[in-house]
Amino acid sequence: MTQTSENVTWLTQEAYNKLKAELEYLTGPARAEISAKIAAAREEGDLRENGGYHAAKEEQGKQELRVRQLTQLLESAKVGEAPAADGAVAPGMVVTIAFDGDEDDTLTFLLASREYASSDIETYSPQSPLGSGVIGHKVGEDAEYELPNGKKALVKILKAEPYEG
Repeated sequence: MTQTSENVTWLTQEAYNKLKAELEYLTGPARAEISAKIAAAREEGDLRENGGYHAAKEEQGKQELRVRQLTQLLESAKVGEAPAADGAVAPGMVVTIAFDGDEDDTLTFLLASREYASSDIETYSPQSPLGSGVIGHKVGEDAEYELPNGKKALVKILKAEPYEG
């Protein structure tokens, strides 16, 4: 679970370990693999028309970008506990809201950074309009956030529980 405050990212120990392991893989075995792909493609001849070489270089660029992102994230990380199950919306929680108080029109999402995005549950950043609008509100309260068109939307907090994934 993460909570971003200024330039600090709060992570649980489990999340920190997972991201650290990914960084170690990318800077070790993955770097060696991509270097080998580039070297093998380079030996095929003319680099201007070598699709394998260009694909490997593009993959390397994406990998190095992820290394920089993880390095920056982990450098500013503070390891802490998961949010308390006190009914107040906070990063690291699964939140269920009802739009305009209509309890048939609901959305359940994980309020966390994109590092936690998964196919299991929709993820909203604490910095997103919806995320920042619901943070701090308790179950049963109404919260307001700004839509992309500039209008305000009202939601009711139905549930807020620590993410167990």
